[in-house]
Amino acid sequence: MPEPTIAAEPAAGGLPPESYAALREARAADPDAIARALDARRSRQLLRGDRRLFIVAADHPARGALGVRDDDFAMADRYRLLDRLAIALRHPGVDGVLGTPDVIEDLALLGLLDDKIVVGSMNRGGLRGAAFEMDDRYTGYDVPTMVRSRLDFGKLLVRVNLEDRATAPTLQATAEAVGQAAAARLPIMLEPFMSSWRDGRIVNDLSAEAVITSMAIASGLGTSSAYSWLKLPVVPEMERVMAASTLPTLLLGGDPRERPDETYASWADALELPGVHGLVVGRTLLYPPDGDVHRAIDTAARLVHPGGLA
Repeated sequence: MPEPTIAAEPAAGGLPPESYAALREARAADPDAIARALDARRSRQLLRGDRRLFIVAADHPARGALGVRDDDFAMADRYRLLDRLAIALRHPGVDGVLGTPDVIEDLALLGLLDDKIVVGSMNRGGLRGAAFEMDDRYTGYDVPTMVRSRLDFGKLLVRVNLEDRATAPTLQATAEAVGQAAAARLPIMLEPFMSSWRDGRIVNDLSAEAVITSMAIASGLGTSSAYSWLKLPVVPEMERVMAASTLPTLLLGGDPRERPDETYASWADALELPGVHGLVVGRTLLYPPDGDVHRAIDTAARLVHPGGLA
């Protein structure tokens, strides 16, 4: 069977065919290699140097969200995704990666997680476009597994739809996850939105008022907020938004495809606000319009770490 194109012709900084061959062999013949790779991973301090974090997100496929801009299946080729993640993780300004177990374990087997913050994505059950999308069950990582696998951070999505009853059990499950993380002293990243159904799909309200309301709800979930962080979109009036919480915050970057300079400028401004510790961006940097992954990653890394490396 021929190798995938991305493995046969790896991009600069990508992976050679033998890396993928070894990955497939380990998954088929030695699945315990995953636990050994995670256990042997060289970890790092969460905050160091300038105390900022640049995390690359790769948890979209598990929700069935494979599209980027006009390509509905841009992320469907796992080898291309891994190659782009390899380019990102080898950049010294990238502090870590966020993913579901399948992605994180591929990266561990490929030896790409040393000295990186590893963030486990937890609730992926609210599949994009599904009638049950607001029933966002915890179908990915759980706290005991993240602790056992020596992950550094958990991440969950908190979409609040006041007109959908499925929000209530999702909030309850989220509160339990936050409490478990606090008990395990595992930092956990909450990504809150006020959401609604519109023409058969879920739409997030990106007004400052809605973001502030979602923050208030998310911040109070669980038996302790000691290890809770927020992951927030960059919206107008970010000063008001950041005044609404004392929790440490990472920014969710938007899509800079239309006015990239304006988007990057908004990121830079928001990164200077009190309480903001960095940026979490995925598809828009891994699949940039011009195809230059390294340049896109480098641009974001310089925004997060303007004084040099972390």
